[in-house]
Amino acid sequence: MANELDEMTGPVNEAGRDAHVIEKQIAVKTDWRSTLFQVVLWVLGIIPGLIFAIMKIKAKSYLQQLQQKIQHDASTIDNYQVQRVVILENAAKLLEKSVDLDKTVFADVAKYRSGNVSDAERNEFQGKLETINSKINFALERYPELKSQVTIADCMQQNRYLQQEITAAREAYNDTVMRWNTEIFAWPTKMIVAAKAGYTTRIPFTASKEMKDKSESVLF
Repeated sequence: MANELDEMTGPVNEAGRDAHVIEKQIAVKTDWRSTLFQVVLWVLGIIPGLIFAIMKIKAKSYLQQLQQKIQHDASTIDNYQVQRVVILENAAKLLEKSVDLDKTVFADVAKYRSGNVSDAERNEFQGKLETINSKINFALERYPELKSQVTIADCMQQNRYLQQEITAAREAYNDTVMRWNTEIFAWPTKMIVAAKAGYTTRIPFTASKEMKDKSESVLF
C-alpha cells in the first residue's frame, strides 16, 4: 500500500503557506444524545446516576480551576509587559538628553503604564510596545556612540531580558489555553458541564501583522 502522504511525490505548494490564528470563539454545545446518556444512567439505577453527578461536580471544579490558571498566566504576561513599559520609558528619557527623540514615544509609553488590558487588547498592547521599541532602536542606530553609555546599555539589556520572559510567559499561556480548549470538548462529563455553563474556546496569543512582517524581512 502506498503512503497517504508521500514527501517525494507531492503534491507540493511551491508558494508556501503561512499559518494564522482564527479569531473565533466556539461555544460548547451538546445534543439529545448527551441528554439520553444521562437519562439512561438514572434508569439503570440511583448509583450510576449519583456517580455521574459527582463526576460532573468534580469536572466543574476542575474547569473553574483551569480558568484561574489562564488568568494567572495572562497576569504574568501583563506584569512583564508593565515592567517593559517602565524600562522603555527610562530608555526614552535617557536618549532624549542626548538626541531629539520622536516625541510620540513618550505619549505612547505613558498610555501603557497601568497595564490594565483585556484579553482582546493584550495582543495589541504587545504590538504597541514593539513599535515603541523600534523607535528607540532606530534612534540608537542613528547615534551608535550612545550604545556605549552604561545606563542606556543596561536599559536595553533589561529590555531584551524582559522580552524573553514575555515570550516564555506567552508560551505558558498558550499551553493552558490549548488545555482548556481540549478539555471542554471531552465527552461526556466535561463537555456536558461546559455546555451547561456556556463555556467557549479561548483564543491563544497571536503575533501582530507588523511583527510577522519583520520576522520575514532580512535582519542581518
